[in-house]
Amino acid sequence: MPGFELFGEKEKNEVQDVLDTGVLMRYGFDGMRQDQWKAKDLESALSERMKSKYAHVVSSGTAALTVALASAGVGAGDEVIIPTFTFVASFEAVLVLGAIPILVDIDDTLTLDPESVEKAITTKTKVVMPVHMCGSMADLDALKSICDKHGLLLLEDACQAIGGSYKGKPLGSIGDIGCFSFDYVKTITCGEGGALITNNASYYKNADHYSDHGHDHIGNDRGAESHPFLGYNYRISELNAAMGVAQLSRLDEFINIQERNYNIIRNALEPIEGITFRTVPEGGIENYSFLSFFLPDGEKAKAAQKGFSEAGVDGCFYWYDNNWHYYRKWEHLIHGKSLGNMTQEVKDQLPEYTQSDFSKSDQWIRRNISCLIKLSWSADEVQERATKMAAVLRNLL
Repeated sequence: MPGFELFGEKEKNEVQDVLDTGVLMRYGFDGMRQDQWKAKDLESALSERMKSKYAHVVSSGTAALTVALASAGVGAGDEVIIPTFTFVASFEAVLVLGAIPILVDIDDTLTLDPESVEKAITTKTKVVMPVHMCGSMADLDALKSICDKHGLLLLEDACQAIGGSYKGKPLGSIGDIGCFSFDYVKTITCGEGGALITNNASYYKNADHYSDHGHDHIGNDRGAESHPFLGYNYRISELNAAMGVAQLSRLDEFINIQERNYNIIRNALEPIEGITFRTVPEGGIENYSFLSFFLPDGEKAKAAQKGFSEAGVDGCFYWYDNNWHYYRKWEHLIHGKSLGNMTQEVKDQLPEYTQSDFSKSDQWIRRNISCLIKLSWSADEVQERATKMAAVLRNLL
């Protein structure tokens, strides 16, 4: 996924602008900064690129999820539906607000299964959070219909899918709020950073205040600003934002390279009997950051990953045994391990995940392999990789 593979003059120039002013903070110091406002520039560019009225950049993708939820009024006791296949940040953002993460099965999209979402809704459900894992999306029409029916917020976690689209709309812009991550190994990177987008003026205003200690940002004297409500510090720095400005301007360049490399490998694997590819909902276009496919059973999937590694093909993930991205290894969530005591409300309401049946998810993840797509491969390197992968799979199947 990483844009860091192609750092160049654009990134250097944007960062140098900030260093020349000496102002690393996104707020204040108006007289020193020589009219350089990189965080604002990134927000403006992101809003335009994502066809969204508002964009607000923060310190990480995890911060974006946290701020988005808080901005929509999610708090103690509220339930947030998330998939069993995601990054741990999804439930971290929910729990830090005192809300309850409700794990729900995925389907062959590798994202939230709408039927399972419908069954999980209770009177305490407030948010449905599809996570567009590995560059592709959920059935957003179905999820939006469910949310409309029950009066729920649809929050798109598009942290791994920036540049993808659904029925002509950028991923992240279909729900009430969309979130992105710009950490070091995302399609575009700030080093560390994230953002949320929305068309809801109240959510945007809340995010603007909440992510900066509750500052209302009215006037030109930061010390005289009011604090309408409690907030925390999720600010991005101008240096990080400067990287984002350059990288966002290159997003289409990166997506085009990923699509080319993705298609070379997919075309090599498609003729192999026994291989099927993840379902992309009708009208959806991936961002091509991963090629995800299924083998006939878990044993063959695990053997394929081993075979790829032995053939010198790196970056192919068997998520079923992954510590970060699949519920089976989330022992800290399953057993409620925390540095401080969880509130009694969370303890009482958190499902007994040691007894949960997520076999519907298992049947997909156990058979799945997701291979990352790099930007820096030469045409020869991509072809060599594709040939090696095809040979391993033919030998196995």
